[in-house]
Amino acid sequence: MEHQKNFDKKPADEFVEKLVKLNRTAKTVKGGRRMSFSALTVVGDRKGRIGFGFGKANDVTEAIRKSLDKAKSSLVMLPMKNGTIPHEMIGKYKSSAVLLKPACPGTGIIAGGPVRAVMDAAGITDVISKSQGSRTSVNVVRATFDAVENLMDAHSIAESRGKTLKDMWG
Repeated sequence: MEHQKNFDKKPADEFVEKLVKLNRTAKTVKGGRRMSFSALTVVGDRKGRIGFGFGKANDVTEAIRKSLDKAKSSLVMLPMKNGTIPHEMIGKYKSSAVLLKPACPGTGIIAGGPVRAVMDAAGITDVISKSQGSRTSVNVVRATFDAVENLMDAHSIAESRGKTLKDMWG
């Protein structure tokens, strides 16, 4: 019986973790070069909850751990509709802009590296995107999250108007 209980337990970490960018910087000091690392990660549960984090440290594993902790503490909800997003949206952050468009089933994720990581972690299976302006990974991820945060689902629109879904769609 005791053995059976172990299989019923849910795993402690249900998130998918994706490393978007790992950057190494060197600082020249008296004794030579001192390396430090920065990591940009995206986490998601493939059911619509996603977050991103950026961490810096003198060690690669520590930088990744810091970024994952920040990502898990900054989760947002992405409204999904049949494996895609509900409507077209443009997200902007500084000089980066990301266009997200819904796609029909079977299209797949047509997106560049940072946007692909975000959509895959969220559980989106069909979406078309275009990254415009600056292609810096951190800014592209922030622009993608700007677009995601401004997406609206039918339930929230109906609620804000004080109507039911049946009243809105007939």
